[in-house]
Amino acid sequence: ALACDIRIASDNAKVGLTETRLAIIPGGGGTQRLPRVVGPALARELIYTARVLSGSEAGKLGLVNHCVEQNESGDAAYQKALKLAQEILPNGPVGVRMAKAAINKGTEVDLASGLAFEEACYAQVIPTTDRIEALKAFREKRKPVFKGE
Repeated sequence: ALACDIRIASDNAKVGLTETRLAIIPGGGGTQRLPRVVGPALARELIYTARVLSGSEAGKLGLVNHCVEQNESGDAAYQKALKLAQEILPNGPVGVRMAKAAINKGTEVDLASGLAFEEACYAQVIPTTDRIEALKAFREKRKPVFKGE
């Protein structure tokens, strides 16, 4: 889940990097991703102690974007994810893709390099038909119809 763009948990979910209980370290990028999400000090504490958090605790620590109350069917987090996806879906796919690239690359480098990468991503969206469609739709007071081009 740490590699996900957006994380959602139900309040009764259980999350943690418990590998140190087994005398090993978190693999799959856990020692690198967790500090980037919650900060190095808290990541150390959570990994060294192998603490298991509830979804509510994970939400308070910023480990998940959203913590939702579990429902009777047990799919509250999934339902929240669908609602969030429905908010993202109407947006220009090229713009979302380039924003993701700028965020991902920018968080790995210094600010000046990140800003340069953002500028390069912005330059890639300017000539797209989706951007032209968005401007036209705005002018015509209608919703844009994006094609991902």
